[in-house]
Amino acid sequence: MDIILGLLAIASVIGLAMLMSNNRSNIPFKGIGIMLLLQALITWFMFNTEVGRIIIEAIAVVFDKLIEFGRNGVEFVVGGITIVDPEEGVFFFDVLLIIIFFATILSVLTYLKVLPFIIKYVGGALSKVTGLPKIESFNAVNSMFFGQSEALIAIKSQFHRITENRLYIVSASAMGSVSASIIGAYMTMIPPEYVLVAIPLNMFSALIVGSIIAPPDVEDEDDEVDVKNVSESKSIFEAMANGAMDGGKIALIVATMLIAFLAALELVNFIVGAAIPVEGASLEAGLGYLLLPLTFLMGISPGEMLEAGSLMGLKIVTNEFVAMGLFQDMMDEGVFSDKTVGIVSVFLTSFANFGSIGIVAGTVAGIDAEKGKTVSRFGMKLLVGATLASILSATIAGLFL
Repeated sequence: MDIILGLLAIASVIGLAMLMSNNRSNIPFKGIGIMLLLQALITWFMFNTEVGRIIIEAIAVVFDKLIEFGRNGVEFVVGGITIVDPEEGVFFFDVLLIIIFFATILSVLTYLKVLPFIIKYVGGALSKVTGLPKIESFNAVNSMFFGQSEALIAIKSQFHRITENRLYIVSASAMGSVSASIIGAYMTMIPPEYVLVAIPLNMFSALIVGSIIAPPDVEDEDDEVDVKNVSESKSIFEAMANGAMDGGKIALIVATMLIAFLAALELVNFIVGAAIPVEGASLEAGLGYLLLPLTFLMGISPGEMLEAGSLMGLKIVTNEFVAMGLFQDMMDEGVFSDKTVGIVSVFLTSFANFGSIGIVAGTVAGIDAEKGKTVSRFGMKLLVGATLASILSATIAGLFL
């Protein structure tokens, strides 16, 4: 029954994307079929084979060690600060400041041309296998490592080749992905294995949904990728400094957004509670009811659908950190089964939320003002597409849990 529901959920995502498509006759169904198959194979391998589990555990150990290194740096700087309850920790210190170390590592690997080499050739292989254009494939792989802005800036030299449909796909990849610099922070909040599985699943899901909604039509001469000048750093030490500064900015931006969103959520819930004098009335509860049909199809058990839907809806209207914070508390209380934990974790591991519309549109506008206006125009369509991609990733993960 779970398999049937999962297949119905996948069909529903594809069907909804087709309803939004601006050129159904040009949808690359062959490439989409190949990517769905690759998603299934990757998830099966990582969840249901001994080798896959060993690989996930090994990667998780590496990230745990990197998080430990990052915390050593944080401890040196803020270790003398006394907090009310040492067992509780401080979110800004224990989670967000870890981003600085991961951003530094990414900057160094970029300067050394390690990441650009991997991204270019993995993207090229993806393009050959799926038949999708090189720029879109490169950007999708790039989005597994870098944040929304950085991923789009990496292809700015190709922007003169990008049509409106192609702009939708690269923007969807940026919104539907996560940054490697933030992965360490996620892994301190939700099970690491689901974060790691979500990364490749989201890459494919964003391409699948984006290619259905805005099918690309590209000539060969408009499909070249140049990664020669990917880093502005002149030395490895400058790369470290630039990465650390970028990571610090990201940590502060996330902290600022969390303060605003959590405060606004409390305000909205106060108003909802005053207007609807029913125990448990809140924005999260309303979103949970709204998403009940989707959570049912995704394979979440009936007793957990409302809570799971609440977290998913909360992530869309605020951001993933807000939802993960509440999710972490609910996991500690044993609210969810292991399968639901996996499905919700994969869904939450992406940038698909309202705030990302402004980030993506602002980044594109900084590269090309006219294309920035275009992204702003299809902003809601972009959010819906990225959310469908998150649903697709979570559903496929659920099929193998």
